[in-house]
Amino acid sequence: MIPQPEPSSTRALHPELPPGLSAALRAFLGFIRIECGLSANTLLAYQSDLRALFEDVAAQGVTGPPQITPRQLVRHVTDLKTAHRLDSSSIIRHQATIRVYFRWAAANRVIETNPADILERPTRWKKLPHVLSPRQMRHLLECSGMPEDSGYSQQPWLAHRDRALLELLYASGLRASEVAGLGLAEYHPTVGVVRVTGKGNKQRLVPVHQFAQAAVSTYLNECRARLAGAGTQHMGRLLLSRHGKPLERVAVWQIVKRRAMAAELTNVHPHTLRHSFATHLLIGGADLRAVQELLGHADIATTQIYTHVDRSRLKSVHKQFHPRG
Repeated sequence: MIPQPEPSSTRALHPELPPGLSAALRAFLGFIRIECGLSANTLLAYQSDLRALFEDVAAQGVTGPPQITPRQLVRHVTDLKTAHRLDSSSIIRHQATIRVYFRWAAANRVIETNPADILERPTRWKKLPHVLSPRQMRHLLECSGMPEDSGYSQQPWLAHRDRALLELLYASGLRASEVAGLGLAEYHPTVGVVRVTGKGNKQRLVPVHQFAQAAVSTYLNECRARLAGAGTQHMGRLLLSRHGKPLERVAVWQIVKRRAMAAELTNVHPHTLRHSFATHLLIGGADLRAVQELLGHADIATTQIYTHVDRSRLKSVHKQFHPRG
């Protein structure tokens, strides 16, 4: 799955593409939008990466996909690292976009041969994800329920929303976009689960433990009605902004960062809580396949990164079971 792109504020500054490349971009985006059922963020990733390639080759005189050569693709990927200084995950995303596009172009006879066949397949997840310890996680959650120093002097009840948000992120391993998109009808406290719509509009049921349920219950009883206001009580989203509108993904990031700073924790974002969720489950002995299902990963190779995070567990297993331990 291609990672989500960073939002761009310079889209209007993109140069105009030659008609052949512009038509190719529109045709491909139309195909994946209609046929593949991808999320809006994944569509934006394809569009951003493919347009970057087309702008690059257009500057070299290319007017249509059949003129793009393997050498140009290699040079483009190399420039992503040397000239644009993108990190490895962004370069992997670009390469994935290029491969998908040219496979589609070859299958639809837009091109005769696939120039992307020569691109190397890089290894993903060379960098281990940052996780919080269980103690740090407890501290963050406890601090998130406090209105002090949170900027909520006029709306102190917003602390209940923040606590519910962080509890859900950690209790169920949700992505920022997933927790922001949760509807009231998708939260089932009587059975302790939440129905999540993930990447590619795939749905999964994820348990919600009792601490998160308690936090959500307090939020619903003490906070949400105040935020919704008159006439909007039946709004479908579970989590609302201070203005009574559905909470957006960017706001989720901002809340997590603000609460982490208040707890004196650094390098914490919504995905940190997701990483911590998966890592702590595996430390406790959870099955890797079960964690894969809870996270909504299509490929178990993506989940396997968490088996390398906790070095202490590997050492204890080695000491317990190795005959010379």
